[in-house]
Amino acid sequence: MRLFNKKTTDIPARRRQGDIPVRESAVPRQDQYTFQRNRTLTGSTSNSINTAKHRSDLESPRTQAHHLAIQRRKIGATLLTVVAITVILSFLLFQFTAKVTAISGDSTVSHSVDSALYEQAINDYLGANPLERFRFALNVQKLTDYLTQKLPEVESVSSVSLGGVGDTDYALIMRRPVAGWTISDKQYYVDSHGIAFERNYYTNPDVEIIDQSGVSVQQGSAIASNRFLGFVGRVVALAKASGFVVTQAIIPQDTTRQLEIRINSVTPLVKLSIDRPVGEQIEDMSRALGYLSSHGLKPGYVDVRVSGKAFYK
Repeated sequence: MRLFNKKTTDIPARRRQGDIPVRESAVPRQDQYTFQRNRTLTGSTSNSINTAKHRSDLESPRTQAHHLAIQRRKIGATLLTVVAITVILSFLLFQFTAKVTAISGDSTVSHSVDSALYEQAINDYLGANPLERFRFALNVQKLTDYLTQKLPEVESVSSVSLGGVGDTDYALIMRRPVAGWTISDKQYYVDSHGIAFERNYYTNPDVEIIDQSGVSVQQGSAIASNRFLGFVGRVVALAKASGFVVTQAIIPQDTTRQLEIRINSVTPLVKLSIDRPVGEQIEDMSRALGYLSSHGLKPGYVDVRVSGKAFYK
């Protein structure tokens, strides 16, 4: 009978509603279920869109890193371009010639160079050739040719250097005279190339060449060959070695192949020919002058143009 007579204490109590745990429903977030079926995707994978409604939730970390790398490359390229332009502009600024300064390229000159005269000539050349105001584009040979044509005493442009920002120094080499040359009562000087010029910045040469040939000569032209000037130089040197100081070299009338020299403290003129070796003529001259001096003779000239013979009158 106990089977049918259970105690009420053995029957489990009915669960109450308040004792049942209730799971709260999850509220989906805005970024949850982005790729849910039947859902419209909004946003873009491009990082070039910058709007208030733009969402970048479609960009993966790899895509974002890629976009950042692209931006870094663009910024780096921009900075590199700015630096390159700055360097180029600085180079052009230091190469540009705004002011010309003419200086002497030879420290042995005896007189100061007229800088204003040569600076004006260089400015005229640069005005006709504006691109050559940049030193790297300067044609030095062309500038030298221009200066030697306009100012024959200039032999060459030895160097072009930076004198300051916008200032360029042009070092000029002037012609060194080997003899003075008097033409039509006007004083010229002659360098070793036979070029005549008027302005001399060196000491006056010991030899004065007097031209009586009557040949018309213009400044800047070759008034004598290298052979003739070399002949004059050898005559002066060998005569000095023999104890005679040549003071004048005269070109006789109607000829350019003969030379008359006047010697210090010697009365007669000495006639020489450029077609005969200089050494032989100086030896003949020395013997003839010694003979005349020992005999007390004072002729007007001594001619040693013929080998082994000396004529005097």
